[in-house]
Amino acid sequence: MNDNAVVVGAGHNGLVAACYLAKAGLAVEVVERDTVVGGAVSTVERFPGYRMDRGSSAHIMVRHTGIVEDLDLVSVGLEYQDLDPWGFAPFGDEGIHFHVDLDRTCASIEAVCGSRDADAYRSFVLDWSARNLRVFQAFQGAPTMTHLGRTLWGIGKSTGLDGLELSRQFLTSADSLLDEHFTDERLKTALAWMGAQSGPPTHEVATADLVGWNTVMHLRPPGHPKGGSGMLSEALQRRLESFGGRVRLGDGAAAITTAGGRVTGVLTDSGEHLAAAHVVAGCHVLTTIDLLGDALPGLFADRARRSIRTGNGIGMVVRLATSALPVYAAGTAETHRAMQLIAPSRQFLRRAHGDYNAGLPPAQPAALAMTFSAFDDTIAPPGKHNVTVWGQWHPYQLSNGETWDGIREREGTKLVEAVDRAAPGFAASVEQMHVQTPLDLEQELGLRRGQVMHVEMAFDQMFMWRPMPELAGYRVPGVTGLYLCGASTHPGGGVFGASGRSAATIALGDRSPSPLARGLRKVRGG
Repeated sequence: MNDNAVVVGAGHNGLVAACYLAKAGLAVEVVERDTVVGGAVSTVERFPGYRMDRGSSAHIMVRHTGIVEDLDLVSVGLEYQDLDPWGFAPFGDEGIHFHVDLDRTCASIEAVCGSRDADAYRSFVLDWSARNLRVFQAFQGAPTMTHLGRTLWGIGKSTGLDGLELSRQFLTSADSLLDEHFTDERLKTALAWMGAQSGPPTHEVATADLVGWNTVMHLRPPGHPKGGSGMLSEALQRRLESFGGRVRLGDGAAAITTAGGRVTGVLTDSGEHLAAAHVVAGCHVLTTIDLLGDALPGLFADRARRSIRTGNGIGMVVRLATSALPVYAAGTAETHRAMQLIAPSRQFLRRAHGDYNAGLPPAQPAALAMTFSAFDDTIAPPGKHNVTVWGQWHPYQLSNGETWDGIREREGTKLVEAVDRAAPGFAASVEQMHVQTPLDLEQELGLRRGQVMHVEMAFDQMFMWRPMPELAGYRVPGVTGLYLCGASTHPGGGVFGASGRSAATIALGDRSPSPLARGLRKVRGG
């Protein structure tokens, strides 16, 4: 058997895995059905002169992993532009700016909400950022009890709380956590809307840390890659090629081949078989199961398809070519660097989620606007702007007999109008609009049912339960040499890269086990 590796899917997690495997000396080929690298972390020209992201735009988690530095992606062209402030929440003539600098953020909160909430926010950030540094360590490896115990041990000691109270705080709803700490509804709304970006609404149980996680952006800001989100993926491709690896575009995986319980390679759409001792599947976990065919026991494959929840989509997005940026009454010269959190109240968010639960497009969607052409002159023609507006919650499967192809323009216009209500006159600046409905996200990016996180980010599908207990360690039972990575696996969706590095680390460990592991294998007759 050769020592080649094939990675299925050129999403950013798959590319990270490929880089680490190639860096270790393996011959690595990435197969990708699309004609561009990156999957949901890619950028294309939608209109002449406009480079528009196809999926993610703001990069948060990957900047905390060390992957960019470890692979020296700066030397192959990646340039991050800091989002500082990272958040702006407009409320009529007032607005809250969330800067990396905690003092500046607290001053902004005090001006709108008063000193009590400003002081409470400072304490909240110091407490929950310390907790989440440990949570983030847990994200950097396989979610085994040993790893989770080692990285999460001591959170209670650092907070001075006993285990019961600490667990209660993590298991409570984000809304309850916000009510415990803050008074002003505007501050609660801004934090809730940012916390809801993973999908679950903040009134659900065990969502507290989705809001607590916001605090790490005071340690390091989110980033926008100059040239668009896809510049991360293109830098990873260049780094892979510098290690001798290869990306094959326009020829995806038709099947993952096996023999005798071991992976043997990948059959591509063109009919070529790429023999490999190691295969890393960076695609959706359910797609991986389909690619395996009869190699998985039928009962296991059936249970996986029934128990792994993709949900009913999360949202949709419009990419806008405009003649101007949105102008907010409370905006400053720095506002357009921020993710603009457009939701007037938590009650507004709950109504939007209620429509989603009923299978209906929201009557009034909550919106998050991003205006990176304000400081990146490579993504729009001179004098023009490139604006992204994400809307949540929009169901993939509609209950009212409508179809997404039939209502795309109407629902896209609603998102433009949501920004216009916060920044009057913005709608008149829109010259062209590209709409990505939940159906479009599935068809273009392979995001099943429009679920941008692959698998719902509910508590019972995180850590050692993601995507299901048997698959949580990046391996596939009964198929030696096959590994999983990507948003379907721990630690989940978003621009992260951690699962790609973890899967590669495990694959390399299996290839060259420790002396102790080799001894145990010999004793067991392996």
